Amino acid sequence: MRGQVSGQEAMWSYLSPEARVPVTHPIRPIKQLADAARGPLERTFEAMYRRVGRPSIPPERLLKAQLLIALYSVRSDRLFCERLDYDILFRWFLDMRLDERSWDHSTFSANRDRLLAHAVARQFFDAVVSQARRAGLLSDEHFTVDGTLIEACASLKSLQPQTAPAAPPSSSDDDPGNPTVDFHGERRTNAPPRSTTDPEARLLRKGPGKEAKLCFSGHVLMENRYGVCVDLQIAPATGTAERETALAMLRRQARRGIRPGPLGADKGYHGRDFVRKLRRRRIRPHLAQVMGRHTPGLDGRPARHASYRLSQRIRKKIEEIFGWLKTSGGLRKTRFRGVARTQQAAWLVGAAYNLLRISRLRAPAAAT
Repeated sequence: MRGQVSGQEAMWSYLSPEARVPVTHPIRPIKQLADAARGPLERTFEAMYRRVGRPSIPPERLLKAQLLIALYSVRSDRLFCERLDYDILFRWFLDMRLDERSWDHSTFSANRDRLLAHAVARQFFDAVVSQARRAGLLSDEHFTVDGTLIEACASLKSLQPQTAPAAPPSSSDDDPGNPTVDFHGERRTNAPPRSTTDPEARLLRKGPGKEAKLCFSGHVLMENRYGVCVDLQIAPATGTAERETALAMLRRQARRGIRPGPLGADKGYHGRDFVRKLRRRRIRPHLAQVMGRHTPGLDGRPARHASYRLSQRIRKKIEEIFGWLKTSGGLRKTRFRGVARTQQAAWLVGAAYNLLRISRLRAPAAAT
């Protein structure tokens, strides 16, 4: 018998969002882990707001909304606030009622600056890593470091010399919002020019023969046994950013009492000063070999051990982190300007990746 389409009428519903999300949905363990990780930030949340005034968006929801944006690859704040108006799963994740009004996208974006001012993203990322350590999913023995380029939210047309030359005459039919720029015959470097859109972005190319882009450099420190992202840093794109940021991340881990034995890395980390500082910290540099290059402190002895071959094989797993951060997390091209805002987005996307990783690693144990 053919079913009939009845008109939609307003009615009272006694079903909560909790009842509409399946018990077996993979986001349920992620929500439990996220709620547990934000517990230590309660004092920070209290310090973010005054005692009197108009109620704002709760900081817990601001934080968890960033996780949803990363987990579901939402491309903008406007689209997220629109989807929040009708997506029951989003409302359940944020502990919102079904009849509660969604947020205005401009208010949502403005309130996110509170998270940046109080370093909430960094604290939340560290809390998620601490969860992995308490669950026994974090080894202190073998680590891998690597870097990538994150394209800045700026066009090459925004590059302007600090002493601007006389503007060439433009035709009357040219678009004033997107004028035609001729780069032929012009040497473009990071020395004099700066981007008017994002002055902190720098020109860099990924390799020989590749085009130069305005970008930042992203760096990840990965634990080898379970593939957890232990640290995540955004830095200006320079030729020495990989080695400098790697040492900074290792110093941060040393303050927590974590001193890895070997450190795996690719050929980009070959450098006399970098190897010397690793040796000083009693860290064995398991760097990919470069044919025809002799770096003091590196010889053929580490490559003879099975641990070196294992480290070189496992270090490629760090590309899985970069792949998820760029495709699902939206860090292939940042939506934010400046190192600080891009760093906040990276910490939140990295926290979402770790929550997803921890939930999957704990799933077999929960099933048994």
